[in-house]
Amino acid sequence: MTTTRELANAIRFLSMDAIQKANSGHPGMPLGMADIAAVLWTEFLHHNPLNPNWSNRDRFILSNGHGSMLHYSLLHLTGYALGIEELKRFRQLHSKTPGHPEYGLTSGIETTTGPLAQGLANAVGMALAEKTLAATFNRPSFNIVDHFTYVFCGDGCLMEGLSHEVCSFAGTHRLGKLIAFWDNNGISIDGHIEGWFTDNTKQRFLAYGWHVIEVDGHDASAIREAISEAQSVNDKPSLIACKTVIGFGTPNICGTHNCHGNPLGDAEIKATREHLNWPYEPFVIPKEIYAAYDAKARGDKLEADWRDLFSQYEKAYPDLAKEFLRRIDKTLPPNWQEKIQAFIVKINSEPKDLATRQSSQKCLDFFGPLLPELLGGSADLTPSNLTDWKGSRDITSNNPDGNYIHYGIREFGMLAMMNGISLYGGFIPYGGTFLVFCNYAHSAIRMAALMQIRSIYVFTHDSIGVGEDGPTHQPIEHLNMLRGTPNLSLWRPCDSIETAIAWEVAIERINGPTALALTRQKLPQQKYSAEMLLNIKKGGYVLLDCAGTPDCIVIATGSEVAVAAAAVKQVRALGKKVRLVSMPSTDTFSKQDSLYQESVLPKKITKRLAIEAGSSDFWYKYVGLEGKILGIDRFGESAPQQEIFALLGFTEQNIARIILGALEL
Repeated sequence: MTTTRELANAIRFLSMDAIQKANSGHPGMPLGMADIAAVLWTEFLHHNPLNPNWSNRDRFILSNGHGSMLHYSLLHLTGYALGIEELKRFRQLHSKTPGHPEYGLTSGIETTTGPLAQGLANAVGMALAEKTLAATFNRPSFNIVDHFTYVFCGDGCLMEGLSHEVCSFAGTHRLGKLIAFWDNNGISIDGHIEGWFTDNTKQRFLAYGWHVIEVDGHDASAIREAISEAQSVNDKPSLIACKTVIGFGTPNICGTHNCHGNPLGDAEIKATREHLNWPYEPFVIPKEIYAAYDAKARGDKLEADWRDLFSQYEKAYPDLAKEFLRRIDKTLPPNWQEKIQAFIVKINSEPKDLATRQSSQKCLDFFGPLLPELLGGSADLTPSNLTDWKGSRDITSNNPDGNYIHYGIREFGMLAMMNGISLYGGFIPYGGTFLVFCNYAHSAIRMAALMQIRSIYVFTHDSIGVGEDGPTHQPIEHLNMLRGTPNLSLWRPCDSIETAIAWEVAIERINGPTALALTRQKLPQQKYSAEMLLNIKKGGYVLLDCAGTPDCIVIATGSEVAVAAAAVKQVRALGKKVRLVSMPSTDTFSKQDSLYQESVLPKKITKRLAIEAGSSDFWYKYVGLEGKILGIDRFGESAPQQEIFALLGFTEQNIARIILGALEL
C-alpha cells in the first residue's frame, strides 16, 4: 500500500527534477510542503480534473507562488490536462508551467500568484463570495453552494502588510470555510528570519478572530486531524501553522536558504534520492502512485452528485436556479441593451450639473436592480465615493446575504479581495477609494489586468479639484500610471452621459478591469446628438466641431472638457476653426480602426492642444512633439478648487490664449 510519505515524495522529485532541468526555480517550498499537499489533495480536496470549472469545487490557492512546481505536480498527478512533457518544460517559453502559477494558462489554476500575500487576499475574497452566494441561493436541503477555500502561504506572505488587511477582515466576517496553511519554516531568501520576523503569529491570528492549530508539517496523521478540526469550525477561519523544514529530504542543505530559490544541483538530487529511498529516474512516477492520486473518477462522482442535487433544486426553485446559472455564466439579463439605451436617452433629455461621482451613484441606482450580481464596496469612503445606492444592503458577519461591503481602510486589501471575488464567479465586484490612493493598491490592479478579469474601480476625487485637502490628496501622476498598465481600461468621463456609458462598458467588459476616474466637483452636462451618443463608447469623439477642416484640435478629458468647450466657443466666435475632442478613454480610442481615429484626429492637422489636470508626458502621443499640452507636472496646493485651477492655468481665458497662440504658429 502506498504511504502518504511516498505520495509526498512524488511531489518532491517531480519538483526538484523540473527545476533542475530548467536550471531555475524554487525547490525549497515544494519539498517542505509536500506532506501537507499530499494529505489535502488525496483525502480532502473536492475537485474534478475532468471539469476544472465546476462551480461547487473547493478552491485551492498557492499564495507562495514561487513554489509553483508543487502545484503543477499536484495537477499532473491528480489527472488535470497537464502532461509530464509540460513539467519537463517548466519555466520555458509558451509552456503551461510558467515560473509562477498563471490563471487562464494552466488548467486547475484558480488565480495568478507570485506577489506575496495576494493569493491569500484572493482566497479571502473567494471565501467571502462563497458565503454570500450561499446565503443568496441556498435553501433548506439544497446547499448548492457549499465548499472550502484552502490557501498555502509562507513566512513571506505573512510579512507583507496586505496579509494583515485581509486576515483581519476574514476574522471579522467569520469566514469559517477559509483554511490557510502556514509554511512555518523560518527561512526566507536572506536566511533565517529571526533577525527580521519575530511576530507571535499564533497570537496575531487569534487576535484577528481566527481558529489556530499548530502541527508538525511532516506528520501526515497530525495534518489529517488538523484539517478535520478546521473543517468543523464554521464560525472562524482557520490557520494551520505547519512547522516544516524547507528543502525537506535534502541531506546537505535542508533547513537553509540555500535551497529556497536555486536548483539543488545533480549531486544533491542524487543524494536526496538515496536519502529518501526513491529509486526512480527523473520524471518517472510508479503506477501505484498515479493511481493513489488520480481524482478523475472521484471528482466526477462528486460533481454528478451535485448535479443531481441541482436538478432537484431546479424543480423546487426554478427561478433561483435560472438566476444562479445566469450569474455563473456571466450572462447579462434579457433586454440589457434596450434598457441601457433608454436610461441614456433619459439622462440626455434631463441635463443637470452633477459631480461625476454623483452621476456614478445615479447609474448604480439604475444598474443595481437590473444586476443583483453587482457587489459593491468602499475602503471607508462610502459617503465620498458614493458607491452605495438605494438598494444597498450591508454584508456583515451575521448577515452575508447583502450586496455592499465595508472594507475598512484597506485599499490594497479591497482590490486584492475583489480579484478573488471576480475569479470566484457569480458577482461583478466594484470598489471605491480616492484616485490618489490607487497606487496603494496598484499591484492588485496589475494582477487583475494580467489575469484579464472583470473588476470595476471607482476612483473619485480625481484631480486638483479635491481642493482644500491639498497635494497629499490631489492626484497628479495617477491617471497616466493607470494608462500605462496593460489591459486596464481607464475612463475619465466629463458628465453624466459619459459616466453612464463608462459604467455600461465596464459591466460589459469581461476580459479585464476598468477604472472610473470621477470628480468631486460638479460639472455641466454637454449636449449630444444621437451620433455622439454612439461614438462615446469608442473612447474619443468630436464633441464640438467647426465648418470645414479645423485649423486646430483641442483634446480634453473629464472635468477639463467643460472649460475647454467654453474656450473653444470663445475662439470660434473670433472666426477661428477649432474642433474639440472629448477623450474619456484613450485605451478604448486606440482600439478603434484607423478610419475612425483619422475622422476624429486627422493626421494632417498638427496644431493640437491636450488639456488634462494631470501629468503631461502621456499626451505627446496625441499632439506630437510640436503640440501643446496644458497639464500639471508639479504637486498641487491646499486651497479651494477654483483657485487652484486658476493658479495652474485651467481657465477659459488661459486656454483660449493657448489656442490662439497655437493657431499663430
